[in-house]
Amino acid sequence: MALKQRGFTLIELVIVIVILGILAVVAIPQFIDLSGDANRAAVQGVAGALSSANAVNYAARKENSSNGVAVSNCTNVASALVNATLPTGYTITSLAVTVGTTGVCTVTGPSGSTATFSATGIN
Repeated sequence: MALKQRGFTLIELVIVIVILGILAVVAIPQFIDLSGDANRAAVQGVAGALSSANAVNYAARKENSSNGVAVSNCTNVASALVNATLPTGYTITSLAVTVGTTGVCTVTGPSGSTATFSATGIN
């Protein structure tokens, strides 16, 4: 009685290896650049926090001038954050903001990525 062997042929195995190789060539570059995307997202998150802090500060200061902080420069917005400091390695480009107008400010992260946020001047 002859046993019938079952398994994959050499051609089938080679085809699977070629397909896996093609998938690896396409997918690996996507994973390599994730750190750049993460750095940009972190800077955008800090810019969003600064923009939000500015809006809350403006509303509080408009309601009562003893609340919040005066904003005459983009760098003043960092004082409106909950802990009143920027995360380590982040800087805000100095730009004068006149009372009642909104300026577009730039924050730079430790990786060199930048993002913009708005600051409204208030006494």
